[in-house]
Amino acid sequence: MGCDKALLPFRGGRLVEWVARAVGQAAGSVVLVGDPRRYEHLGYPAIADLYPGAGPLGGILTALRHTSADWNVVAACDMPELSAEFLGLLLDAAERSAADALAPAGPSGHPEPLCAVYHRHSRRGLERALGRGVRSARAALGELRTAIVSVPELTPFQNVNTPEDWAGYAAK
Repeated sequence: MGCDKALLPFRGGRLVEWVARAVGQAAGSVVLVGDPRRYEHLGYPAIADLYPGAGPLGGILTALRHTSADWNVVAACDMPELSAEFLGLLLDAAERSAADALAPAGPSGHPEPLCAVYHRHSRRGLERALGRGVRSARAALGELRTAIVSVPELTPFQNVNTPEDWAGYAAK
């Protein structure tokens, strides 16, 4: 989109704040992955990406390197319809599963790794994938025992990637 989507104005704050509130309500705590200087004014702890250039997979790995929680909700900052209720359902399902990760999938059947729950032990599999040159978070899920939750529509975890995507949300 040509800008930092995290800082887009949304519902009286910034888009990342909306997502962070949903994560915090579902998981009990929030840590942002990104340049701490860029996000320090938002009031959430932020940690620098340990894998610059590795895309979202690097962000997931950074979060998993800094956690002491067994299960971790990972959510991209650009999902304006994300809710604590939806994330709570994912977290509950993950905790009952024998999987390393749990991801929702819409009608296409493709799992969404940027709105998922990862066990901290999943880090090893994700690091193996990154070490082999995998940069796609979805492809890296192949290294894990991943449970998939079918969701009838993408709305709860739909992200915004273009100005056209954003136009419908900017007015809300």
